[in-house]
Amino acid sequence: MKLGIISDTHIPDRARRLHPKVLPLFREAGVSAILHAGDVSSPGVLKQLGEVAPVVAVRGNRDWVLMRRLPLIQQLTFGSISIVLTHGHGRWQEYLLDKADYLLNGYHQERFQNRLLAAFPAPRVIVFGHTHRPLNLWVGEQLLFNPGSPHFSDHNSLALSIGLIHLSAEGEVKGEVIRLDTGRD
Repeated sequence: MKLGIISDTHIPDRARRLHPKVLPLFREAGVSAILHAGDVSSPGVLKQLGEVAPVVAVRGNRDWVLMRRLPLIQQLTFGSISIVLTHGHGRWQEYLLDKADYLLNGYHQERFQNRLLAAFPAPRVIVFGHTHRPLNLWVGEQLLFNPGSPHFSDHNSLALSIGLIHLSAEGEVKGEVIRLDTGRD
């Protein structure tokens, strides 16, 4: 089974439409479902993605108007694999502290990594967004997976990206970041 992973589409606040490679790449991969890790911004995005496969989405920090009915967290199971889907911005106090720390000290992956691992100790996979930075990292028995953003990187050296999570019947899990400028990483 393959899951399409996307986050931080920011339509229409940062992009006018879904990146033209997103839907064809998910179709080509034959995804069974698409997980959107927040900052959707517009319901039309979920409708477009839904033309490829069923979509599960969570609310991001930018989804407070049109997408406010989305849950903050989704606990999912595919086969025997438990997955938590969250945006990753935490409570508003954490979000504001993260912003201040980022402005003063730059990006620190560990800040988000430690918070997510503490908040979700049980799921095999933690899918999140928010940072616009792709991450495909095993920490012990847990996969931390962030697909990055298909439209907006927070750093000029980062490629626009989406992701796939491959799940085998035997319980194996593999994350894959797909760069939209060159194809697969």
